[in-house]
Amino acid sequence: MNIRNNYKHTFFASYAGYFVQAIINNFIPLLFLTFQSSFSLSYDKISLLIVINFGVQLFVDFLSASFIDKIGYRASIIMAHVFACLGLAGLSIFPFIMEPYIGIIFSIIIYAIGSGLIEVIVSPLVEACPSDSKAGAMSLLHSFYCWGQMSVVLLSTLFFTFVGIENWRTLSLLWACVPLVNGIYFCLVPIPKVLSENKGMGMKNLFRTKLFYILAIIMLCSGASELAMSQWASAFAESGLGVSKTVGDLLGPCLFAVLMGSARVLYSKFSDKISLSKVMIGSAFLCAVSYLVAGLSPVPIISLLACAVCGFSVGVMWPGTFSLAAEKIPAGGTAMFALLALFGDTGCASGPAIVGRMTTLLGEDLGKGLLFAVVFPVVMIVCTARMQRQKTA
Repeated sequence: MNIRNNYKHTFFASYAGYFVQAIINNFIPLLFLTFQSSFSLSYDKISLLIVINFGVQLFVDFLSASFIDKIGYRASIIMAHVFACLGLAGLSIFPFIMEPYIGIIFSIIIYAIGSGLIEVIVSPLVEACPSDSKAGAMSLLHSFYCWGQMSVVLLSTLFFTFVGIENWRTLSLLWACVPLVNGIYFCLVPIPKVLSENKGMGMKNLFRTKLFYILAIIMLCSGASELAMSQWASAFAESGLGVSKTVGDLLGPCLFAVLMGSARVLYSKFSDKISLSKVMIGSAFLCAVSYLVAGLSPVPIISLLACAVCGFSVGVMWPGTFSLAAEKIPAGGTAMFALLALFGDTGCASGPAIVGRMTTLLGEDLGKGLLFAVVFPVVMIVCTARMQRQKTA
């Protein structure tokens, strides 16, 4: 089979790209309490790490629309994997050759550049590849972020259990091998022509389109709804619910990822038979309920299960918003995907940051802090219902 002429390999490389992004976004949260004890970091400082990660991704999202088309999709995606590899490897080095907190931030900035590029590039690549169901293909693509998140939590937990969490630097180096290998893979696969290459609407026209603003708010709420739970699930289980780190990680972020991925695969199978807008409204409602139960239940196991169910509820949100955008604004192109990724990463940064800040203000009670994330799925319900009445741009 010729790799250079078979778009199946483009899909496989793209799936692995989202796996890389999952490593970037979910490895450090497993170390939050370790960093807190080893480097004396407060919840506010931990929250800032999340903000920096997604803030840098947001900045990259904003800039990428102007240079991806100029340097090409292949060069951009390979560069993204180089940054991801260097950042993950650097995490095991920089905190120990400079002030630890600054070293962690430096590593995060490097790999966040790679993650931001992956987010902007991979979705339009898959959208441009030949497929019988665009929405189904997009949902399946994003499911690999979930399998990546599950793998990061599960394999990291096994490593910490049998090798010791004090050896987390070695694990960081091992995870850095994944973007290294996939970057080489992207050197070989075929890259489809993306509509956006100087033929899309452009940013100015998008900002003149009322429908785009509704989609942008939905995207922001999608990112916030997902990350507010996934970034804090491990710490919530361990410190807020009083269970062991192994049990907390497996029943919190790991099960969250399994159910999120299952929702995306399930939707990919039935995407042609059900209304995406209705699915997203139902998902947002379930998400709001999950946050309320996680934050208010006095029974730890019920709170953990609510964290997991939240994963199922947010599964369709992010890829669904991309699919809705491609359907409602078909000429959006690279600029649209980049801007939506920007708003999504804004949500990814603001959701966990709000939870962290409110937790500090409420006496380090993470359960109460999580309650403030309910606002995101509620706003999403309102905006999605309104978008249903809008005509295609």
